[in-house]
Amino acid sequence: MLRVINKTGLGWLWPKAFYFALAAIILLAALDLVFPPPLAKANQISQVVLDRNDVPLRAFSLKDGRWRLKADLDTIDPDFIEALLAYEDERFYQHIGVDFQAIIRASLSMMKAGRVVSGGSTISMQTARLLEPKQRTFTAKLQQAIRAVQLELRMSKKEILELYLTLAPYGGNVEGVRSASWAYLGREPVNLTPDEIALLIALPQSPEARRPDLKPQQAKIARKRVLDRLVAKNVIQAEIAAEAATASVPHRRNFPAFAWQASEEARRRAPYMQADIKMHLDFRLQARLEALAKTAVNEMDDQAQISVMVVDLKTQYVLASIGSASRDRAGGWLDLTNRYRSPGSTLKPFIYGMAFDEGFAAPATQISDLPKRFKSYQPENFDRSFRGDVTVAQALQHSLNVPAVHALDAIGPSRFASSLAFAGASPRLPKRAENDAGLALALGGVGLTVRDLALLYTALGNEGAARPLSWIKGEGLTKRDDEIVQFLSPQNTQKIIEILKSAPTPEGRMPANLTKSAPQIAYKTGTSYGYRDAWAAGVSNGLAIVVWVGRADGAPRAGATGREVALPVLFDVFDTAIIALRRNEYGVHKGEEPWTGAAPFTLSRFEHEERPPEILFPPNESELWQDREGRGFALSARGQGDLVWYVQGEKLEDAKHGDPVWVPQNEGFYELKVVDSRGVSSRSSVRITRTALR
Repeated sequence: MLRVINKTGLGWLWPKAFYFALAAIILLAALDLVFPPPLAKANQISQVVLDRNDVPLRAFSLKDGRWRLKADLDTIDPDFIEALLAYEDERFYQHIGVDFQAIIRASLSMMKAGRVVSGGSTISMQTARLLEPKQRTFTAKLQQAIRAVQLELRMSKKEILELYLTLAPYGGNVEGVRSASWAYLGREPVNLTPDEIALLIALPQSPEARRPDLKPQQAKIARKRVLDRLVAKNVIQAEIAAEAATASVPHRRNFPAFAWQASEEARRRAPYMQADIKMHLDFRLQARLEALAKTAVNEMDDQAQISVMVVDLKTQYVLASIGSASRDRAGGWLDLTNRYRSPGSTLKPFIYGMAFDEGFAAPATQISDLPKRFKSYQPENFDRSFRGDVTVAQALQHSLNVPAVHALDAIGPSRFASSLAFAGASPRLPKRAENDAGLALALGGVGLTVRDLALLYTALGNEGAARPLSWIKGEGLTKRDDEIVQFLSPQNTQKIIEILKSAPTPEGRMPANLTKSAPQIAYKTGTSYGYRDAWAAGVSNGLAIVVWVGRADGAPRAGATGREVALPVLFDVFDTAIIALRRNEYGVHKGEEPWTGAAPFTLSRFEHEERPPEILFPPNESELWQDREGRGFALSARGQGDLVWYVQGEKLEDAKHGDPVWVPQNEGFYELKVVDSRGVSSRSSVRITRTALR
C-alpha cells in the first residue's frame, strides 16, 4: 500500500508534515515562555486576619482601596459553585480553556436573533480578561482564548476557578466572591441561600449597573433572570426560585474591623502578602475584654486609656491583646501594648528572684526598711513611712522600696538590666544613664512595654523559663526550643509566686483562699513617678495577664495608682478570661457547634444570644468572710445592657462608681440575683461568716 502511495507522488508530504507540526509546537511553546500570561494580579490580594477558630477579625484593603479577598473552593458553598458553572460554563471541566461547542452555539443564536443572545466565553477566558483587561473586540477575544489555553497549561481547574472567583468584579471597589459576600451579606460565602447565590452570579456580568447598594431594582431584575435560567437547567426548583426572587436586596456592609491593633501586629509578623493570617487570639475572649476595658475606662477621666495582654503559659500564645480601650479616646489608634513606659514596682519580683538565686536572700531573710542613701540616690516608700526590719516576703507583698533597692544593689543594676534583655524583654534606659543602669531601676527607672512585662510574667508562671510570645500560627516553630532562657531557677520562682499569692486583694474582693472557685492570683502592682503609669500584672490558672492604665501622651493622672485603678481591672480580666476560655483548646464549648454566624466585628453575636448573665463575684456556693462589721463586697457580673442586683429579693442600689457594693448586715446564707436588660437572670447562693476561716 505504501508503494502505491509513493507512485502517486504524495509520500514525501508525511515526514514534512510531521516536522512542520513539531516546529509549530516548539514555536508555540517558545512563544508561551516568552509571553506568559500576566499573573502578577493574582498575587495582589487583600489580607484577612483570623482568630484561632478561623473567625475573621479584620480585613485589609489593597493600597488602591480595593477589596480583593482570595477565594478558596473548600470554604465556598458548593451549591454556589454548581449554579455558577451551570450558568457560566457547564463544560468547564471538559474543555481546554476554549469551549468550541459554546462558541458555535453562541454564533448560531446571534445569527438567528440578530443580536447577542449568549456568550461563548469560558470561565478560563473570563479569568484571562480579568488578568489583562482590554476593550471587547474580536482581536481581544482571540487573545483571551490564547491566554485561557496558557492558563490551562499552567494551572489546575480548581486554581483557575479560584482565581476567577478572586478577581470577578462586584461593583465599586469590591472584587471576588468572598469580598462580595462580606460587602453585601456580612459573612463568608460558606452557606448561601438561593437568592444570595443568584445575586452573586448576576453581579459580575454588569457590576456597576446592578449594584444592590445603589441600584437595587436592577439587581433584583438580574437576580430573577439568573434564577429563571437555573430553573431551566434543573439546578433549582421553580418553587424555590420564585420564593428567592421575592427576597429583599441586601445593602452594603462594612468589612471586618475587629481587634484593630492586634491585627496590625499579626499582619506585620506574617509573610509578605500571605492571604489569610491565623492568630492565636480568641475572638470571644477578645470581644469580652474589649467591652470590659471600655466600661472600665469610661469610669475614669476622659484622657485615660487601658491596654491589656493575656498570654497562655503553656504555649506562649497571645490569646488577647487590647491596644487601647477605645479609638474614640485620645491615643486610641495607637497600640499601647508596644509603647515604652515606666514599669513602677512590677520588676520587684524579678529582683528578689535573682537575689534568691544568688544566695543573697530568702523569703524569711530580715531586711532593713529604714532611710538609707545609696551614694547620691535616696529612695523612700510610697507612703513616706518606714517599717524597720521586715522579711523579704513582707517587703515584696507590701511593695516596700528601700528593701528592693537593697536587693538590687547586691545584684548590680547593670547585671539585672542585662538579664531582662537576655530573657527577651527590651529595657530602655534613660538617656542620662547611657549604658549604665542605676538603682532607680528597682522603682521603675527603665522603659518597658506591656509586651515586655507579659513575657517576664509568663516566665514567672513557667518556672523561670522565658520564651518569645507567639502571635500567629507557625511563628517561630523551628527556633522556639533554642530560644528558651532560664531567667530564674524553678525553685525560687515558686517562692516568688507563693509570696505574691499572699498579697492583699483589692478592696471589696475576698481573698481567693477563702472562696471555692475564685482564682488565686500571684500579682504585683506598680505606679510610675508622677502617677503617669498604673500597672497590675499576675499569673493564675495557666495565664499571664498584664494591665496598664494611663494616658497615651504620658501625662500624669493624680492619685491613679496601680492598686487603685489597674488591679481591679486585672482581677476582672482574670474572671472573664477563665470563664471565656473554659472550653476545649480555647475554641468551642463541649457540645457546642462552631459559630459561623453574623459578622464578628460587632458584638451582635452576644447581644442576641439568650444566655443568662455571668456572675463573676461572688461565685455560687461560696463562703465569704466579713472581717469587720460594715465591710462591703463589690458584686461583679457580665451581661447584656444594664444589670440590676437583688439580695434576698430586694433591689440593691447601684454605687456611684463601679459595680454595686453589698454590705451584709448579718451572718448566714444569702441569695443574690442579677437581671439583665432582657429580664434574663442568674443566681448565686453565698454564706457570710465573721469567723476567720482556717
